[in-house]
Amino acid sequence: MFKARKSRPAPPADAQGYNSSDVARICSVSLRQLQWWDERNVVSPRQNGHKRIYMPEEVVEISVIAELRRKGFSLQKIRRVLRFLQKDMGKRLSEALASSSDVHLLTDGKSIYLEETPSRILDLLKNARQPMFLVCVTDQARRLAATAERKPAKSETGAAARKARAV
Repeated sequence: MFKARKSRPAPPADAQGYNSSDVARICSVSLRQLQWWDERNVVSPRQNGHKRIYMPEEVVEISVIAELRRKGFSLQKIRRVLRFLQKDMGKRLSEALASSSDVHLLTDGKSIYLEETPSRILDLLKNARQPMFLVCVTDQARRLAATAERKPAKSETGAAARKARAV
């Protein structure tokens, strides 16, 4: 029959989270794609009732996954990249956002590199025996941060609508 899903607890009230619609818009993926990735435990968001709540780190992961899918990577290869990101980026995501240098993910589908130094990136690309795919993780995080700054709070949108109706 159906397997019972392990649901992750809802995030703390002070944590900033994104709903599925926001994540789909930010990462240019469909809502069904997000649901499928959740069902397959590729990226499992927290649950708040029936709503999925994605933390910023998960949104960056989804953005990287979407970029790799657009470049033709299989889900199996993406899972390897995710395991690498979760091990390495857990401590480096905040560094990538705070650092003045960009963090790039390079992979050929077998080997995975996370590099900050432009000369190392060029060396990897020059010495690659097969095509390498490059994703700038810092750009994905910056895009998320810029989107979060533009996104008005629900209370603001509700107040604006009430104000417009009153006038």
